[in-house]
Amino acid sequence: MARSSSGIVAGLTAAAVAVVGFLAYQASASAPERPAKSPGQAVPSAPAVPPGKKPSLEIPAVSGAGVRVVYSVGAKQVWLVGEGEKKLRTFAVVPSTVSPTPGTYLVGSRSGKITGSDGVPIEHVVRFASVNGVTIGFSARVDGSLPQPDPRKKTGGIRMTRADGDALWTFATINSKIVVVP
Repeated sequence: MARSSSGIVAGLTAAAVAVVGFLAYQASASAPERPAKSPGQAVPSAPAVPPGKKPSLEIPAVSGAGVRVVYSVGAKQVWLVGEGEKKLRTFAVVPSTVSPTPGTYLVGSRSGKITGSDGVPIEHVVRFASVNGVTIGFSARVDGSLPQPDPRKKTGGIRMTRADGDALWTFATINSKIVVVP
């Protein structure tokens, strides 16, 4: 009887190791390239500004208060705002062909790495809205490029550099506030 019990224990141990290995692989596939900073630490700034465009350093007054991500559709810019209205980072983005309406949203879902609606590999996807069946969210192309979206396609990916994507991914977790301004 001792022999059959040890066989069962060995089988259960092997199955548990396989499950833990699979879960570790899944976690590593969706983790950012750099470890997250602890809450309250500033995210290093490395704004991606297209040639000829200077980012506005001022957080839009119409964006409310508190910890939030502010996205200006017209300025094509994002601000990460921390405790006490401290601007942690600001950067330019390339908007999608479908834009969210001004308002306050919450991050509803995130994905580490997927294929975008335009067919390219993307990472650090932070989704917060839907417009006429098109999901709207922030992301970075894995290849690091920032081309303008094809205006003939309805896409919702607001693109940024990989460094800015890392910062937003660390900052905007599930239920984080996203404020969209004109």
